[in-house]
Amino acid sequence: MKETPLSNCERRFLLRAIEEKKRLDGRQTYDYRNIKISFGTDYGCCIVELGKTRVLGQVSCELVSPKLNRATEGILFFNLELSQMAAPAFEPGRQSDLLVKLNRLLERCLRNSKCIDTESLCVVAGEKVWQIRVDLHLLNHDGNIIDAASIAAIVALCHFRRPDVSVQGDEITLYALEERDPVPLSIHHMPICISFAFFQQGTYLLVDPNEREERVMDGLLVIAMNKHREICTIQSSGGIMLLQDQVLRCSKIAGVKVAEITELILKALENDKRVRKEGGKFGFAESIANQRITAFKMEKAPVDTSDVEEKAEEIIAEADPPSEAVSKPVLWTPGTAQIGEGIESSWGDLEEEEEEEEGGSDEVTILDSVKMETEDPSAGNHISDDAPIVLSDSEEDEIIILEPGENPKKTRTQANSKPEKVSSKKAVRKKKKKKPAN
Repeated sequence: MKETPLSNCERRFLLRAIEEKKRLDGRQTYDYRNIKISFGTDYGCCIVELGKTRVLGQVSCELVSPKLNRATEGILFFNLELSQMAAPAFEPGRQSDLLVKLNRLLERCLRNSKCIDTESLCVVAGEKVWQIRVDLHLLNHDGNIIDAASIAAIVALCHFRRPDVSVQGDEITLYALEERDPVPLSIHHMPICISFAFFQQGTYLLVDPNEREERVMDGLLVIAMNKHREICTIQSSGGIMLLQDQVLRCSKIAGVKVAEITELILKALENDKRVRKEGGKFGFAESIANQRITAFKMEKAPVDTSDVEEKAEEIIAEADPPSEAVSKPVLWTPGTAQIGEGIESSWGDLEEEEEEEEGGSDEVTILDSVKMETEDPSAGNHISDDAPIVLSDSEEDEIIILEPGENPKKTRTQANSKPEKVSSKKAVRKKKKKKPAN
């Protein structure tokens, strides 16, 4: 994990604020950030938000062979993933020291504390037991990952339901969720981790540090406790020496915080159970507001369809009769057509003319109002003032004629004629037409 180091100015600012008992998010020294719990549509899926730190928990199960030294106990497995989606400092595909430390702390907090009755996960002693797998994914990192991960893990385990099984002789029958109701796990207690950050060699103490406070802290103390004030595990890191009174004070604060968090978890589980039973909106849809366009359920506007036929007949009777369509389109000039309003198009005429142009004939089309004039090849390069100026590029299909008069004139040109003068006159486009085949 490669974090961007804080500057000396930022470090001094944070330490000065801690000395004055002020925090960047406005909390007091012993205040915990707001916790929000959302459940998925499937059992065992939840998202826990601790401030801006967000963790997704998912529980799955399968029938496996038990361990040799524990033939009558199920298997409980935890896996925490830190991805770059949560913070750019996390390196993908690599087991960092922070990840290893967090996974070990979770195992000591939940599995070694015997919070789940693993003997109830046994199906056939020595042959088949349930393996419960808890996958935790860090979605956003804003400090205190272990607290959010422990809450997400215990909430997902309490919310999970495994399929029911029956054993008849050597035959094991696994029932689907539609055939039999799923069975919840047997949970004895709910251990929750509470983190304490120490500054200036234990002089100042903060509960639930955020990401920036973790960068300038000297040491961290994590206490896992249940609501009965039973300490499940305790871990100190950072290399600071803590006094006995400091540890006792942290344990008393942890007891109060764990009781509040446990009450919140039980209330969230009870609310989800009640909503699922009533058939209302549950899961992640519960956190979506109805006013947004992403809401799953929207109110339908009532529509009166009693007199639809009568209204339709009145509209048809009052409407104007359709106009008669012209049988043939109006051709303004050759190669054009009028389309729309029920008139058939005649673009085929233009296509036929283009096909005829590919033949390469030397004949020039003549309009009725234009006379044909022939250029004398013996005139040479001399061009009179009244004669038309012809621009030609040897064997081109189109001929442009610039004439001094108002009326355009058409002429037949030689392939090798070259113009000498060019004046700004009116241009007329000519097209060649293919002679009909004999």
